[in-house]
Amino acid sequence: MTAERNAHDPAAPAARAAAPSRRMADLAPRIVSSLVLAAAPIAAVLIGGPAFTLIWFIATLAVGWEWQTILKAARPRLRFLFAACALALAAYLSARESVAAACAALVVGGALAAAAAEPERRLWAFGGVPYAGALIVAVNFLYFSPTDGARAILWLCATVWGTDVFAYFGGRLIGGPKLWPQVSPSKTWSGALCGVFAGASLGAAVGAFGLGRLHAPVFALGLAAAAISQAGDIFESSVKRRFGVKDSSALIPGHGGFMDRLDGFIAAAAFASLIGLARGLPGAQGLFAW
Repeated sequence: MTAERNAHDPAAPAARAAAPSRRMADLAPRIVSSLVLAAAPIAAVLIGGPAFTLIWFIATLAVGWEWQTILKAARPRLRFLFAACALALAAYLSARESVAAACAALVVGGALAAAAAEPERRLWAFGGVPYAGALIVAVNFLYFSPTDGARAILWLCATVWGTDVFAYFGGRLIGGPKLWPQVSPSKTWSGALCGVFAGASLGAAVGAFGLGRLHAPVFALGLAAAAISQAGDIFESSVKRRFGVKDSSALIPGHGGFMDRLDGFIAAAAFASLIGLARGLPGAQGLFAW
């Protein structure tokens, strides 16, 4: 029926001819946005100091705004004001290695944001503040370590980016069963496995740069971080589906919002920070000293 209808529809050939040009028009902003998104964290690492925290704080603030916006709850500006104040304080404290105080600030900010929302949205309004704050606290905790700070951030970038890219292409080239079709219909098991292995491999290579050899524990840690980054992606998809939103915002041309781009990174960075804390070594050193 479709073929027959297209055969008698004079607009069908024109529509098919226009489709590639539309795809190319969409591709250009995606490429530009991807280059900027890749350059920003690398520039933050190279510049260092307060500029590192500022660059990541801007991304954190965008995530906090998007979360409070997609809830469609009461008093969004007031909720975001509470969130922004808490995120700024957490950024300042975590850059000075006061991680516990930074986490306390996020809890207080989340409680204030929750109080400004209606009862059925309060838990969600609260959760958005620690969620966004996990990004800035984790990257500050790792980067401002006595050693291996830059290595830790670049390792995270390589692991998460590698996971995303190879999961995308692996899923489309191999196909197969869906990972969780009710939440993220486009993700496949084949893509997820390709992404996790590739992300861990790239992360291990970056982690070994300058050391002369690969460390098996770093690769194993990369496997876990890559899998957790995929879980972070699925979690963000479930939140958007819960509130009937396709993209977290339109802040990034061709990509959606900052939550859409950083969901996996937030989860992986929080995981890496917890590993560093659990091993009892100073910050990022706990990721590479085996």
